[in-house]
Amino acid sequence: MLDIIPVEKPEGIECIIGQGNFSIFTVDDLALALKTAVPGIEFGLAMNEAKPRLTRVEGTSESLKECAAKACCTIGAGHVFVIMMQKAFPINVLNTVKNYPTTCRVYAASENPLQVVVATTDLGRAVIGVVDGTSAECIEDEPQREERKALLKKIGYS
Repeated sequence: MLDIIPVEKPEGIECIIGQGNFSIFTVDDLALALKTAVPGIEFGLAMNEAKPRLTRVEGTSESLKECAAKACCTIGAGHVFVIMMQKAFPINVLNTVKNYPTTCRVYAASENPLQVVVATTDLGRAVIGVVDGTSAECIEDEPQREERKALLKKIGYS
């Protein structure tokens, strides 16, 4: 059976969804890695542990920890992690997260609305993929291209 799980998060909050291993270790170390990757980052990190079936939570913001934990529990798949963050963009921490030894994969890293496609079997739940934002409707024109370049310059990525 397939389910579509909407990821609930406040407007403007960046979200990273991935899968890892050894969550009792990963949650603490990944939290430390995020803190050192971007000074001043605010985040909540939650990860589902397959044994004992619980969600581990760390972070620097109570509201983001709560948001990440709720999303992780709703997804319900073993070893899935959710990072909710502000005062940083995914580009600032994505390599840190992906290169962490117990990270198996990253499904999405976005501020867009997200939906997680989850399959349920007799063993449990598994993430099949993540729908990240809406579908493109056209090819950008020159004014839209200039707008994109201006935004990148504004946020320091030009």
